[in-house]
Order: sequence, then C-alpha cells, then structure tokens
Amino acid sequence: MARKAGVYPDTRANKKGLDMLTAKRSPRLSWLVTACSAAIVVVLALPACSKKEEAPAADAMMASTALEGSLDIVAWPGYIERGETDKAYDWVSAFEAETGCKVNVKIAGTSDEMVSLMTSGGPQPSPPGDASWPPPGNAPYDLVTASGDASIRLIRGGTVMPVDVTRIPSFSSVDERLQKAAWHYVDGKHYGVPYQWGPNVLMYNTDVFKSPPTSWSVVFEPQKLPDGKPNKGRVQAYDGPIYIADAALYLKTKNPDLGIKDPYELNEAQYSAVLTLLRGQHPLIQRYWHDANVQVQDFQNEGIVASGSWPFQANTLLMNKAKVAITVPAEGATGWADTTMLATGARHPNCAYKWMEWSISPKVQGDVAAWFGSNPVVPKACEGNALLGLEGCKTNGIENFDKIAFWRTPEAKCASHAEGCVPYARWVTDYAGVMGGK
Repeated sequence: MARKAGVYPDTRANKKGLDMLTAKRSPRLSWLVTACSAAIVVVLALPACSKKEEAPAADAMMASTALEGSLDIVAWPGYIERGETDKAYDWVSAFEAETGCKVNVKIAGTSDEMVSLMTSGGPQPSPPGDASWPPPGNAPYDLVTASGDASIRLIRGGTVMPVDVTRIPSFSSVDERLQKAAWHYVDGKHYGVPYQWGPNVLMYNTDVFKSPPTSWSVVFEPQKLPDGKPNKGRVQAYDGPIYIADAALYLKTKNPDLGIKDPYELNEAQYSAVLTLLRGQHPLIQRYWHDANVQVQDFQNEGIVASGSWPFQANTLLMNKAKVAITVPAEGATGWADTTMLATGARHPNCAYKWMEWSISPKVQGDVAAWFGSNPVVPKACEGNALLGLEGCKTNGIENFDKIAFWRTPEAKCASHAEGCVPYARWVTDYAGVMGGK
C-alpha cells in the first residue's frame, strides 16, 4: 500500500521568501575600487581592496544561515498537525513561533502522488553542455515524508539530496536500526531523517468478527465470514501498486513452494502467481481505496467489514465509537518507515533543517505516534509523553519491528534471484490492469 490521504485541506499558501540583501556601492567606494584597478594611490587603495574582497564572504555566510520564513512540506495526512482537528495535537505552532518559519503542508495520499508532487514544476531537461542546470532553489516543495516505496525513486531521480546530519544535533537519538536503513541511506550518504514507522494492519468490524481474523485470506479469497454472509462486496484493497507486496507476503506462507523470500523481490513465476491471486480478489472488492477518510466513511456507512488499513483510520473510527479493531494476521504484514527528505534545490533549506531537527525531538515524536497510531523513531519518545501514555508504544506495536516487511521500491537487480526481479514499472502497469478487471 501507499499511505495516508484524507480530507485535510491543502494548506500550502503563498510563500514569503527571504528578500535578497543588495549591497549599494557608495560613490566613495566606487572611487576606491576604480583606484585599485588602476593601481593609483597605492597606500590608500590596498586597504580598501582588502575590505571589498571580504564583504561578499560575510554576506554569503549570512545568507547561508538565515531562516527563510517559510517551509513547504509534502506529507501523509495526520503527520503535520497544528491543532485544527484536536487542540491537544499541535507540533507546528511552537515550531513556527520559535523559528519564524511558516509551515505549509500539501497532503498526499499515495507514494506515487508524493513522487509526482516532488517532481512537479521542475526545470526542463538540461540543455546540452550546461553543467549548471538546473538552477538552485526551484524545487516545488522543500521536504517530503517519503515511504520506502518512494524514497529510492526520489534518490535515483536526483529529486532529493543528501542531508548533513551534523546540522541535525539529535540525529544520534534515532533508533540505530533506522539510522542507516536501506531505503534512505544510499552509497554512504544519508538522504533524510527517519520520522515514524508502523505496520499495514488488517482492520475489521468487531460485530462480524467476534475474535480477530488470523489470516489475510478474509480479504484475498472468497469465503463466508463469521456472520454467515460472503465477503464479496464487503472488503477493500489498496489502490497502490505496492499492494502487490501484501499479496506476495500472503502467498509466501500459503504457498511455500513458490519460494518467495522477499515480497519486494519476485521473479517471473512468483510475480505471475501473485497477479493471479489479485485478479481473483477483484470481484470481492467494494473499493480500491487510497483516501484514508473515505475508507473511514466506508466502514461507517457502506458495510465494509475488513480491509488492509493504517492505524490512523482505526484511531479515527474509534474516536467516533465505531466497532472496529486491528490485527496483524499470522502471515505477517508489510509496513512503512517514513523519512523526511530534503528536495534538491529546496527554496527554504535552513527552515527545512530546523524542521528535521524539531521533528525528532521526543515530544514531537511521541505526539505524532499518539495521533497516528504509529511508532516513534526515537525510543526516548516512548517515555513520559502525556498523549501517548505509558503503554502507547507497546499498543502501537513497537515490539513488532522485526516482523514487518518494510516498503521498498522493487528493482530489477535484486539479491533473491540471480536472473533478476520484476521492477516497479511493471508493478505499476500490471496493478492498474488488476484494478481495471484485466
């Protein structure tokens, strides 16, 4: 799955860039510079030349550290909250007050949408021989909270750039298992700062399922549910190509003869079996969802009783007193470990670095985990957070880290098969066909 959309408004506003400082040359300075160039009045001119050479360096230093007053972030819904939904959940307002960086958020519902947004409005292809292209500071957004099925694409495409972790003093507090995770640490470089992680859970209606379903088969294969009614038209599937990995993980246990070792590394035979499963699932599906809030409404009003989901939807439904619960079935679960990544040519890089540091403070980490139902990347956040509570991290599954098959972009070159694996481009095309009933 790719995650987290919603009715959250597009709060991206007109941004206030930092006015460029311009040095106005006085007539006296112009005279001195001219005198330097002509080698006239040597005793006076040399000191003046020295001062003239130092000024740009000082100006450049000021420009490189000055906060730009604005910050544009592409994020999953529920990831950047300013108290508009619940006043207790606000980790934006204090940041803005402390830094003067106005945070503008663009909500994205899938990883593919995130990649599209981060590459939108970019420069035209490089003119032949022009090594300076593209010019700096023209990225449409500064930061993106990318999942593993987007991060590698953003790195390979040059859309995001390495970050200097020395500018992020709290980076060492991040869980060591995530500091150099393969989906953001590439070729010895950090392409971002971990943000949150969690599983893709099976959400179910507790009136229908008196006990938690033990298998993902309730959404993948036709059957009668515990209430005696068929599952056809009462279950959902995610509409992102990465959902192929969920089906592969299910088949890894159900059909071990396929030899699936990694749901993101499938050879042709394994991939064909997974597509067959998904095509058989198609008649059961009421909706291929990507909007988290639409799924919430479907569970409340459209008779949906089981679906792959995120803790965010479950938390929202429980707040509305809906009869739902979540579980991770015996086959395990895919999951996401999201990274805050810095755009190449970010227009507000200094505000972006301030946010990356802010985002991994224990307070922010705990608040996000409490709101979203995710797990913090900073273990210290599990302690003493009023919103998360004493057992919050345990409830959110922090002990399940090693059981999750975290999202990654499928690539042709893979460790599982010498002959290679089916790349993501094929996943995109074929899953579109599956959703279309082909």
